[in-house]
Amino acid sequence: MIKDFVEELTWRGMVHDVMPGTDKHLMTGMQAAYVGIDPTADSLHIGHLVGVMMLRHFQLAGHKPLALVGGATGMIGDPSGKSAERNLLDEKTLRRNEEALKEQLSRFLDFDSNANNAAILVNNYDWMKDFSFLEFIRDVGKHITVNYMMSKDSVKKRLSSDAKEGMSFTEFTYQMVQGYDFLHLFRTHNCTLQMGGSDQWGNITTGTELIRRIGGGKGYALTCPLITKADGTKFGKTEGGNIWLDANRTSPYKFYQYWLNTSDEDAEKYIKIFTFLSKEEVNTFVTNHNEEPHLRGLQKKLAEEVTRMVHSQEDLDNAVKASNILFGRSTSEDLRALDEKTFLDIFDGVPQAEIKKSELENGLDMIGALAAKTNFLSSNGEARRELKQNSISVNKEKVKEDYLIKESDLINDKFVLLQRGKKNYFVLVVN
Repeated sequence: MIKDFVEELTWRGMVHDVMPGTDKHLMTGMQAAYVGIDPTADSLHIGHLVGVMMLRHFQLAGHKPLALVGGATGMIGDPSGKSAERNLLDEKTLRRNEEALKEQLSRFLDFDSNANNAAILVNNYDWMKDFSFLEFIRDVGKHITVNYMMSKDSVKKRLSSDAKEGMSFTEFTYQMVQGYDFLHLFRTHNCTLQMGGSDQWGNITTGTELIRRIGGGKGYALTCPLITKADGTKFGKTEGGNIWLDANRTSPYKFYQYWLNTSDEDAEKYIKIFTFLSKEEVNTFVTNHNEEPHLRGLQKKLAEEVTRMVHSQEDLDNAVKASNILFGRSTSEDLRALDEKTFLDIFDGVPQAEIKKSELENGLDMIGALAAKTNFLSSNGEARRELKQNSISVNKEKVKEDYLIKESDLINDKFVLLQRGKKNYFVLVVN
């Protein structure tokens, strides 16, 4: 059964531009659409997630999604929204990245079933690698005028920018290569729709022109808004860089925390875009949040849904437990259950001091651990006062002045967590 895909995306705030007639075309029966994905890394990041969600909604609506890995275009570099050319990759790297991306995409798209609308992964390098330059300018280039290409916003912005290097011929022809992708998929997979971010509109409509002029058919275009944050900072970025879908690049804990820390305004927008919750469910969560915003229920639901979708229920459970170590009630056992990466992520920025493992052989006294060896507290006297007031913990368990830190206290055979009160932490790193 075909569902109204454009209507679904519209209420979710995921439509920026759509070519007239697209909605009617999609309701005539199963259609194929594609989204291009940049293969310059061996993992997607959350900036890619909007396009992936569009493909998933497309499949849920009864249509056939094509995920195009831009092996050829990745060798060129898309000028859209860029101020400089990107580094170019070799084929071996691109192929490795392609395999990694398919594995991640399979968490969202059904590639393997026998359904008519099973997803397909394609790589434009496969049809561009044997295309000679002379063939391309003869068979494709003559159908699009320079005037047409110059009218595109992506080209105008680069030419009018202050960048000293200007815009290379390679970049200028990017829209032709992407346009040819659409024509090729139209011919080989009967693909009639290309989707992407709003900065891709010019490239996509070049494809619809080629389909009209060379393919003798009609192509459609749909773009989503570029995702922004209410505070003006870039979506999907932190001080440490991109938020990746690969757990080895961004731990599930840090991934969970990114969504948990969104503003109220952003959470209301993101929960529509990055989850599959129904309109009624979203409206209920938004209403409940507005009544009790201090509980941050919307952020919690958003973080739960996205973390479970990208990683797993187990990863979500562990991320919630890890969050409680800093911000809620937790035990020494919870702390010991953390792997080293998550431990370091949680206590990133917490003051540290290094000591030698040999110092734990006979036990490290608490005065030394708090003051003399670490300077966590300013003096031995302050350390004694805090210990007498029962405000010092080792690995989340309260200790007295006579406690000795030993090797058995080490977390991951390397760390000891000291704590004064509820919020003051210090990490002993034992080498």
